[in-house]
Amino acid sequence: MIQPYSLVMYGMKAIFPGSLVRALLVLALLVLAADSAESQTPQNTPGTDARAHELIETLHLSVLPKESGYLGLIGDSAQKAQFDGKALKVQSQVYYMLTRERPVNYLHWLASDDTHILIEGGPVDYFIFHPDGQVEKFVLGRDVAGGERPVVAVPGGCWKALRLHDGAGYALMANALSPEWTSDRVKIGAGAAWVKLYAGKAPWATEESLKSMIGPNWVP
Repeated sequence: MIQPYSLVMYGMKAIFPGSLVRALLVLALLVLAADSAESQTPQNTPGTDARAHELIETLHLSVLPKESGYLGLIGDSAQKAQFDGKALKVQSQVYYMLTRERPVNYLHWLASDDTHILIEGGPVDYFIFHPDGQVEKFVLGRDVAGGERPVVAVPGGCWKALRLHDGAGYALMANALSPEWTSDRVKIGAGAAWVKLYAGKAPWATEESLKSMIGPNWVP
């Protein structure tokens, strides 16, 4: 039985000289190889550095000083209410992103309630430190059956830190803060007294790990 490849070659030889047939065959193989390589290369698919950079540019994210990661404004509420004697907007929303280059959201404290919603990527370890000395750890991710959560809500008055999982390319989140974020209602960094308060409250809460969450914002 004559194979299809043989039929193609027979037809080409009948029309073109042998050298040209070989040249056309080589060219065809090169084109097929290039198409195959391109189809197998992740361009802007979720989980790649290229996708992270695309999101940073598209959403106009910029590096968040001190806390690290990337931040971009979404909007805020038209409604206002009184909080601690001030008229504040009921809510503000931002994009927040961790990447391989900036995998840690360093320790900080917010007066506002803070809800993190995973949009794409992850997972992310989410550490919460309550004012009474209790600690919690959640995994912000999509494997709900495996114990991960797509949403983590943190009460106001808590410390928190986030860390992108090893092997994850990035994590894009949306944050809803109630009431709105203001510069006088946030604290960044801590010191020895803070470490002493929370050290040993969970197996992961070692002095070394807590200091790594404070990172460059250590307060003597």
